[in-house]
Amino acid sequence: MKPTHRAARSPGRFRRSLVPTMITAVLALGLAAPANAQESYPFQNPDLSLSKRVDDLLGRLTLDEKISLLHQYQPAIPRLGIKAFKTGTEALHGVAWTSDASGNQLLAKGTVFPQAIGLASTWDPELIKQVGRATGVEARGYHATNDERMLWGLNMWAPVTNLLRDPRWGRNEEGYSEDPTLTGAIATAYGKGLQGGNPKYLLTAPTLKHYLAYNNDDGPAGSGLDRDTTDSQVPERVLNEYDREAFRPTLAADAATGVMTSYNLVNGRPATVSADLNTVVRSWTKKPLFHVSDAYAPGGLSESQKYYANDTEAFAAVVKSGNDSFTIGNGDNSRTVNAIKNALAQGLLTEADIDPAVRDVLSIRVRLGEFDPDGGPYAKITSSVIGNTAHKKLARQTAADAQVLLKNSGILPLDAAKTKKVAVVGPLAKVLYRDWYSAELPYKVTPVDGIKERLGSSGTVTDSEGADRIALKDVGSGKYVTAGTGDGGALLKATAATAGATEQFDVFDWGQGIVTLRAVANGKFVGRYNWGSNFANDQSEPNGWFVQQIFKLEKQDDGNYLLRYAGYEKAYGWADPSTVYAKVADDGTLQLATKADATKFSKEVVSSGVDEAVKAVTGADTAVVVVGSNPWINGREDHDRTTMVLAEGQEELVKAVRKANPNTIVVVENSYPTTLNWEQANVPAILWTTHAGPETGHALADVLFGDVNPSGRLTQTWYKSDADLPSMFDYDIIKSNRTYLYYQGTPLYPFGYGLSYSTFRYGTPRLSAGQVGAGGTVTVSVDVTNTSKVAGDEVVQLYTHQRTSRDKQPVKQLRTFAKVHLGAGQTKSVQLRLKAADLAHWDVTRGNWVVESSSYDVLIGSSSADIRQRTTLRVNGEKIPARDLSKTTQAITFDDYSGAKLVDESKATGTAVGGATGDWIKFADADLGSGLKGFKARTANADAGDGSVQIRLDGANGPVVGTVSVPSTGDKYTYRDVTAAVTGATGRHDVYLVFSGDLRLCTFSFTK
Repeated sequence: MKPTHRAARSPGRFRRSLVPTMITAVLALGLAAPANAQESYPFQNPDLSLSKRVDDLLGRLTLDEKISLLHQYQPAIPRLGIKAFKTGTEALHGVAWTSDASGNQLLAKGTVFPQAIGLASTWDPELIKQVGRATGVEARGYHATNDERMLWGLNMWAPVTNLLRDPRWGRNEEGYSEDPTLTGAIATAYGKGLQGGNPKYLLTAPTLKHYLAYNNDDGPAGSGLDRDTTDSQVPERVLNEYDREAFRPTLAADAATGVMTSYNLVNGRPATVSADLNTVVRSWTKKPLFHVSDAYAPGGLSESQKYYANDTEAFAAVVKSGNDSFTIGNGDNSRTVNAIKNALAQGLLTEADIDPAVRDVLSIRVRLGEFDPDGGPYAKITSSVIGNTAHKKLARQTAADAQVLLKNSGILPLDAAKTKKVAVVGPLAKVLYRDWYSAELPYKVTPVDGIKERLGSSGTVTDSEGADRIALKDVGSGKYVTAGTGDGGALLKATAATAGATEQFDVFDWGQGIVTLRAVANGKFVGRYNWGSNFANDQSEPNGWFVQQIFKLEKQDDGNYLLRYAGYEKAYGWADPSTVYAKVADDGTLQLATKADATKFSKEVVSSGVDEAVKAVTGADTAVVVVGSNPWINGREDHDRTTMVLAEGQEELVKAVRKANPNTIVVVENSYPTTLNWEQANVPAILWTTHAGPETGHALADVLFGDVNPSGRLTQTWYKSDADLPSMFDYDIIKSNRTYLYYQGTPLYPFGYGLSYSTFRYGTPRLSAGQVGAGGTVTVSVDVTNTSKVAGDEVVQLYTHQRTSRDKQPVKQLRTFAKVHLGAGQTKSVQLRLKAADLAHWDVTRGNWVVESSSYDVLIGSSSADIRQRTTLRVNGEKIPARDLSKTTQAITFDDYSGAKLVDESKATGTAVGGATGDWIKFADADLGSGLKGFKARTANADAGDGSVQIRLDGANGPVVGTVSVPSTGDKYTYRDVTAAVTGATGRHDVYLVFSGDLRLCTFSFTK
């Protein structure tokens, strides 16, 4: 979700409220009682069924009251004793934040668990269910503190189940895995925890984000596109086998109560009005679902996306699509109410269209216990649960279990009895950062803190942040840039004759030239001051939706530097990109200026960060270098990464420390795969952790000293190079060989990888049956032995590979897994259930799931690349028959394509194929029989002239057997049937349809 406390008004972006919006008057009555306090209604009777309670309440609402419930901030209905209700409390890894009716963000201060990618790295659904439960309990605790402003809602906007298809996605930290099976397992566990486990009532109501195929936050460079205007092209197999499968398992397990739609378009249609919402998604469960839009997305339909002419058309389409709640305008519901009323007046909507959406929200509210006389079984939870001791303990355990040991040449675990002096260095050694979807950290145990505490009085810890300390001198005047003392700092001025403490700044390198400047004068970071043209040292850390504390020191040919302001808001037109350099004004203050007017500064290095770090680690028993990301800077919502490399200055630091101390351990603290080629080749040990909350330092020390045996496993492929990845905007993972499922190369670290202080041996696997039918289940048993003297956890992973198929199959695919604790020398028999139905893939020829008859390799191991044992399972399914193109065939069911795009058949529903001259689509293995005589197609052609579709055999340049002319239909949504004769089409062939002109093809068929 985007922020709502400030507005950006440049094209292509959804607006955010710049000034506090008017709070709807009725919200102030949020806690009003019924007009007759003694009166009761059937919808308040907990002994009645859910449907009867909802029916009763729905029947009592006026049309205006129903419309009011379609908005994020649902006003009270005093005459029925109904309180105000708000959708959307962020709870990605603990309760994070909510917002008031004016859009002002209110941070939680409770338990902060590791980022979502860290939760999944535990590969431990039972643990994550506990995390979800703790989060849900704390959400109830916050809810108990509500006043008339109705701040803390129980509709939780979590978890994020978008697949981590591309590790450069800025929101990688929010997701779980590149794999749908693992994503489904972790999301289901977290969702069940959030829901509380009562068969009738909800602890909270989790919402899965963001439906669908959303994995980029920028558009292609120079395209002018953004995340709300990019179009995710997802062919049928990828759509069903991959992207939908990220959401289906959790909803099918009734572990979530709905989805939030994403900003992007999918196959030409905005996800906000996806036809899936009322059809595919609701088919996955018998429970009522409550779907919500993302922030301001309904407004984007007529603004940045220009899909509809106005709000009236757009908002009517949102309701009809099955999206139940409008997240727009914060507490001011006027835009929603006015648009819906206009749609009713114009006949675009009827009350019967609105009732299903109202029924959905009422169903959730009944299940939350809101209308019960006593508030339901969870109503007695108070704020005393927030950040309690048990939750802190759980956070520490989870932060330790989430860590992944990437390399260990024997240096770990550290022996506390022999390790007397440890040096902890690096830009993340003495700090913890929260992220956009994190609560405020209630306390902070940094890596230095955790290691000091673990060593106690028996050892010493030296530390260094490894940051250069510099002074900047105006070359023209010879004056140094000076910062203010005190907590509030001051405007930066170039007025000092010498470089004392107030003229010094620590420079932290976050990669690609981006740095932050921390003033030695008060320990605060330099940022743009109060949205103006000056700079001040008044920020505790880089933060905010528009990060304003980032700079570039651009070296000039003469050896001097320009100070470039690199704040995020430039992309929104809030700072003219041509005026983002610093100049020294006449009064000495630093101000924004053009490059031509920028002041040249000399950069004087007061002390070298590398030299200070080397000094700290020299002679130490162990050197721990903590490097990684700043989650406000290095990729997050609305900002993708352009590279996977470690920041250049941080890599330089690692190399220098490794040279100075052979016993170097690199701790990488970030939220995504990183290309650590030099480190893997040269450093004795590498440990990865995500930003793991206030217990990070404790958890890190627990693992480094062996109090916790590392058991985390990677949930994504870590590649060796940016060059290993196709375009970020290519969503066809099958065609582009993306993720571990289809990747053909050798990764740096494979999916499922992670080391342990223990070693494990796998016995010969045993199948309960050597062959099964398409509806059968087989149990795979394997003995796993801990062959070391250290107790540890092994993640036993079961993959399959289909040997023969009509269609391209994954190299291997995770089917199930088990995390097993084994004492030293202990053996356990691990039982893994494999359903033949889980081996199904999407048959494009018939538009359904198919389990093919084939032999399947059953691969069991410690990662996708470390297969310890294998066996074979024969599945007696079916054979996909040859295509019969004499039947009406949807164009989107092609087997291959070049250039062609998937487009919206209409604005309401359906998908067609759009093609320009030279584009083609292929339909493999078609049985043309003894000869086809004609071709019929349903096409649209918005251009003035005629286009055509050639029918070719066995290649885009193969023999032409027919050409159909496509005359102009005047509009891309206006279709007409066209026909042509076909000659020479007999036998079994691959059929290619080759486009000429800008056309749309919906369906086609051949006549015999």
